[in-house]
Amino acid sequence: MQRAGNIVVHRFNRRNEVFEVREMPNGKVLVVDLARRTCDCGHFQVERLPCRHVIAYCANQRLNCQLYVHDVYRMTETHKVYRFEFVPLGDVETWPAYYGPTLVANPALRRTLKGRPKLTRYLNEMDSCDMRGPQICRLCGAQDHSRSRCPQRVRPSGAGDIGPP
Repeated sequence: MQRAGNIVVHRFNRRNEVFEVREMPNGKVLVVDLARRTCDCGHFQVERLPCRHVIAYCANQRLNCQLYVHDVYRMTETHKVYRFEFVPLGDVETWPAYYGPTLVANPALRRTLKGRPKLTRYLNEMDSCDMRGPQICRLCGAQDHSRSRCPQRVRPSGAGDIGPP
């Protein structure tokens, strides 16, 4: 409702229920057809709820915008879900024995919880090392090693010493 405050109803044909609105900050013009329940923004037909453009038109024409809410969102439809009886399942031990097929899970489809996630995208020719060229160290400019493995890298004292002092 607040976002509909900066929308002006530009032109309308009340008989055909078609109108044009203009958003004031950017001057964007959108067409709404209430008979077909469509709007150029796309929200009206996807969500089946009045978008801000429909709300602006209803406020301009003093109409109730609740008329354009789809029946799915009404309380009468929600009550229809619960009108059927639910049968309690009872204790598992009182259930009859099952002799049907046994479901065996595929371990390859199981999600691993530990570690770094595996790469899921498809690799193409740009991912091969041949296309990228040789690895060049940014520190010394030599090939076949990186800056973190460079032999000329300054290490803290005692980091590479092996043996007794």
